[in-house]
Amino acid sequence: MRALIQIAAQNNFLVHQMDVKTAYLHAPIEEDIYLEQPEGFEQTSETGVKWVCKLNTSLYGLKQSGRNWYKLLNDHLEPNGFEKNQSDHCVYRKQIENDTIIVIIWVDDLIIAASSEDCLIRFKDTMKSQFSMKDLGKISYFLGIQFEQKEGEIKMNQKKYILKMLEKFGMSNCKPRATPSELKVESNRYEEENNNKIENPKDYREIVGSLIYAMTCTRPDISWIVSKLSQSLAKPKTQDLVAAKHVLRYLKGTVDYELCFRKTDEVLSLIAFSDSDWASSVEDRRSTTGYCFSLTPQDSAISWKSRNQPTVALSTCEAEYIGLANTTQESMYLTQLLNGMDNSAYTCTKIYGDNQGAIAMSRNPVNRLRSKHIDIKYHFIRDALSEGRIHVEYCPTEDMVADILTKPVSKVKIVKFKSCMFGNEMCICHTEHGLR
Repeated sequence: MRALIQIAAQNNFLVHQMDVKTAYLHAPIEEDIYLEQPEGFEQTSETGVKWVCKLNTSLYGLKQSGRNWYKLLNDHLEPNGFEKNQSDHCVYRKQIENDTIIVIIWVDDLIIAASSEDCLIRFKDTMKSQFSMKDLGKISYFLGIQFEQKEGEIKMNQKKYILKMLEKFGMSNCKPRATPSELKVESNRYEEENNNKIENPKDYREIVGSLIYAMTCTRPDISWIVSKLSQSLAKPKTQDLVAAKHVLRYLKGTVDYELCFRKTDEVLSLIAFSDSDWASSVEDRRSTTGYCFSLTPQDSAISWKSRNQPTVALSTCEAEYIGLANTTQESMYLTQLLNGMDNSAYTCTKIYGDNQGAIAMSRNPVNRLRSKHIDIKYHFIRDALSEGRIHVEYCPTEDMVADILTKPVSKVKIVKFKSCMFGNEMCICHTEHGLR
């Protein structure tokens, strides 16, 4: 969705929203399924045998209803000239001479980006003739996300969602914090006293679940701490709950943060920052990988991730190399997705890393004593580099945007990289490294 918003802002597309009324009831069903008559509406045969109902269409609650609805919608879109995106089958695109229309399907909700108003109206009329539709006009609120459209600019934020979350957990009047977490999060992690455990972990899990959705949609700045908190869902402790409330206090002070996508004179191209923090997990000594992608130097990120690596890295170089491999994986997916959405050809992703050894290892496929044990699945980065699908460059650690996705950071770094994450102004590090 963020990729579509960036493309729409770049090309001055109209972005509207439609909703299908009782979507699942439109879809036919292949299997023979029977159900009992509802209480108070029973009918019997002449001999007194109690009848049952046979379903003619899908019904909410059936396992196959979602699939049946998607198949029906797909059978309507493809004959009308829409091409299914190979990376995401819920994204469709249609080219009509100079007009373009892109559709994203989210169950029974449709986000439509069209290059002209005539093209948009024709599509809406076609959908209304086939299904019972509700036209919601310009997209303004979708899945808890608020949208603001201007000429050549679209913004996304979750202010209402965050305020509702703060009210739910009794943090509406809390004192704001300047950072998502303390610089030392795990100082008391191994205390096992009974009074250190949370008696009812339900509240903690609800807070973390709510934070995960905010982080996934519009808040990359809390990715690291939310990922860390989600590792304690089974047996949370008091300090985990304190850390979770710390994030809520940070959101209280930054509730107005929003992703900003603007039109630019430059050609859209994938730019990535990749970083790793070696052996950062005290419990299992696994490293943390963080990356973020954007389509222009001055706009906000369209993809980000913070996660523990699946294997224990024996050196900083190895941890960074694994991080580059994970970033390359995401770049390949985004390249395929974008090529199916935009006219432009996305062929090479520029990836920035802050470890010279990892960059040299990706460019020079030589087995050395300290690197020959690295799993073969991470070496595909060398093929991607030789084929020209990615280009890896060095970026100093002090200018590494993905640094805030791998460890707790100070207020200074949060402020420095805010523009790179949210696209409110030109990012300093992008300018320094020749991206503009």
